[in-house]
Amino acid sequence: MTDKIRHAPVKPEVTIADLEKLDIRVGTILKVEDLPRSDKIAVLTVDFGDHTRTILAGIREEREDPTEIEGKQALFVVNMKPRKISGMTSQGMLYDIGYADGIKPALAMPERPVPNGSRLG
Repeated sequence: MTDKIRHAPVKPEVTIADLEKLDIRVGTILKVEDLPRSDKIAVLTVDFGDHTRTILAGIREEREDPTEIEGKQALFVVNMKPRKISGMTSQGMLYDIGYADGIKPALAMPERPVPNGSRLG
């Protein structure tokens, strides 16, 4: 990854109804562990206030020490269909900024601490 962005064209328009289908919430990353049999995937344990979830994220090649994000709040899509990867089930998706643009990704985070489970929008 580099720090120079390659600008992509704007995606096709969506409606408010399209956006309202997404359930994006703030969660605190409690733990980051390696996923066995994968060099890319990490297993995140995330606190959403009223429950915790396991979220698998391809962050191991992006960071020297993936555990550096433990204790941080970030944005997650929580209403995706669960997906099995290397024998484990992911219950959502971590939002990060920059991966699709070829730059070192950064977490999408609230500007100040908010209660876990707070919704985007």
